Amino acid sequence: MRLSARSDYGVRAVLDLAERIGQGPIQSEAIARRQGVSEAFLDQVLTLLRRAGLVQSTRGPRGGHVLIAAPEQLTLLTILEAVEGDEFLPSMPDSRGRGPGTDALGSGARAVPSVRVQQEVWERVRTSVTEILGGTTVADLLERQQILTAPARYYI
Repeated sequence: MRLSARSDYGVRAVLDLAERIGQGPIQSEAIARRQGVSEAFLDQVLTLLRRAGLVQSTRGPRGGHVLIAAPEQLTLLTILEAVEGDEFLPSMPDSRGRGPGTDALGSGARAVPSVRVQQEVWERVRTSVTEILGGTTVADLLERQQILTAPARYYI
């Protein structure tokens, strides 16, 4: 499984906005600068997040983007589905690469034992990935980020 730059930028943008809840609209230029990403590409990702109802965008000199989903209830799965659809999750093609369930003759590829055992594994992977991403909230990531960025403390 490989996540795209769109997924990476989407999660970064949401985390950036979540850190600044209550500060008003945040301009994409500021997000792009802090996150070290392309502003033009980030704008495309923010549009996807807006269409999914996760971000509100306002135009103009005082405009910008605001996270409207609560960080405690917003999961990584929701963000990735907003920017990628559900295609980012692994699925098992048939023996000829045509997608789950059918082969060139129209019979079920799942009847072939080697396909069936692979399908079982891919379903387990899909279930596990869905559980992990669906169980990880933006608030969880912010908490971990604070731990990683906290200054080191030395005790004597």
